[in-house]
Amino acid sequence: MPTARQSRIWPSGGVHLWPSGGTSEAHSHPRGHLVYAAAGVLSMHTERGTSIVPANRIAWIPAGSTHHHRAHGETDMRIVFLPASLARLLPSHPAVFLASGLAREVLLALSRRELGRGPRARLHRVLADELREAPEQPLHLPEPRDDRLRAVARILDDNPADGSTLAELGRMVGAGGRTLSRLFHDELGMTFYEWRTQLRVCHALVLLAQGHDTTRVAHACGWANPSGFIAAFAGIVGTTPGRHRLS
Repeated sequence: MPTARQSRIWPSGGVHLWPSGGTSEAHSHPRGHLVYAAAGVLSMHTERGTSIVPANRIAWIPAGSTHHHRAHGETDMRIVFLPASLARLLPSHPAVFLASGLAREVLLALSRRELGRGPRARLHRVLADELREAPEQPLHLPEPRDDRLRAVARILDDNPADGSTLAELGRMVGAGGRTLSRLFHDELGMTFYEWRTQLRVCHALVLLAQGHDTTRVAHACGWANPSGFIAAFAGIVGTTPGRHRLS
């Protein structure tokens, strides 16, 4: 298991530089903390499922929440620990927020070096205020509980370009298409189409972080042409694949 090439941690936060494929052990912290990928892409795995954290998102992990990370591409991972008084203002569950320009700069300042108590406290308040106003915009794949949904998820995770219909997938896993459709809605809170699009965009973020071009990523993730991929990607991530690679 690849480990961080460099780690610098101080009371307010720190930096981990991960090689592509680097993975942390499952762990938790006594303080809630924020995670940001200044370069590369992170996947964050919790009991709620998997979230992808590209450069325009900030992840929040509450105190005591077991999780682990995986780096996709060379990844500069920043961490900021929040005092309990501010952590209470954020959700009690892991979450991913759209990152404003101000939130990113404050988080980078807090993670770049240890600051004096006064400046650190002021920046913590600014960051918490920014995130309280930010919408939750997770690139989140909830963890299925039903064995049939788990089987479908494994098939499409192994090959996101698989274009099988839900009925065809149902025949592979021993369930009817209508049953699977109901399970997606009731258990995961989304339609099969929405879930598969989310899965494909998550895979696309990983491939883009590894340096593949837009056309190759589109085909690898199940889109017949790049324009359809770009539209779906922008609708979920908030920017085009090209602009995302430059961020």
